[in-house]
Amino acid sequence: MAVLLIPDGLDGERVDVAAARMTGLTRSRVADLIDAGGVALGGTTIARASVRVHSGEMLEVDISEPVREPKVTPVLADGLRIVHEDSDLVVVDKPAGVAAHPSLGWQGPDVVSHLAAAGVQVSTSGAAERQGIVQRLDVGTSGLMVVAKSEYAYSVLKQAFRDRSVDKTYLALAQGHPDPFSGTIDAPIGRHPGHDWKFAVVAGGRPSVTHYEAIEVLRAATLLKVHLETGRTHQIRVHLSAIGHPCVGDPLYGADPVLAARLGLQRQWLHAVRLGFTHPGTGDYVTFDSDPSPDLATALQVLHAES
Repeated sequence: MAVLLIPDGLDGERVDVAAARMTGLTRSRVADLIDAGGVALGGTTIARASVRVHSGEMLEVDISEPVREPKVTPVLADGLRIVHEDSDLVVVDKPAGVAAHPSLGWQGPDVVSHLAAAGVQVSTSGAAERQGIVQRLDVGTSGLMVVAKSEYAYSVLKQAFRDRSVDKTYLALAQGHPDPFSGTIDAPIGRHPGHDWKFAVVAGGRPSVTHYEAIEVLRAATLLKVHLETGRTHQIRVHLSAIGHPCVGDPLYGADPVLAARLGLQRQWLHAVRLGFTHPGTGDYVTFDSDPSPDLATALQVLHAES
């Protein structure tokens, strides 16, 4: 058990952030300890990672508490399609409702487990449940993902994403009509101060840049082509919400649920439509394309009819 006093510099921080900085544990490890009842503040066991700490408070972290680890259980994911595979990498077209990799609290299908069930051997780099993963898509976002198979490809692709040399193009249906119809959103993103699983534009967040261009203006929404310069969690959803035009079907970030119901949407209208990068094995620039999934196409058809 580590017993620590909160310093002035961490006054007002979330307890998971404070515990991670003071113990050297990762925030995910601290979150697991909180779930297991292994973190106390001022003598009271903490149940939520979003609790705020105050300078001088006593923080207790039971670092001996065993931590649960997400596991890869080979199982095929309905609708997931392999669009390209070679000795270095595999590109998949991920449907909504499929996670990138296993995680605690997620009981549904994921890309890593699907590839294991399909007999695709991926890179051993990365945490056990994220081996081969060089990028991620939200569970509710469909489209293209690349997964590394060789160790060399993992290293090269990770660096390419860090260098922002990968073309990540999305189609997003934004509620209303953005003004201007094309532009760049350059605003830092971090964890939402009041929600554990939500992100927001916040001072001190990680630099985040999104470029967008309207390709079709409809009565209730605008279809945008979006290029990501950075790749933060929920980036497009957060940035479009920040300018007052959230993705249609995304109530977490302020979308109108009535509009989503009218269009038959059960998730955000967001699709990773193109992925382009220099192939780590051949050195050639390769691109892959994916059409929006049927639920998104149907919603767009309804809007066309109304417009």
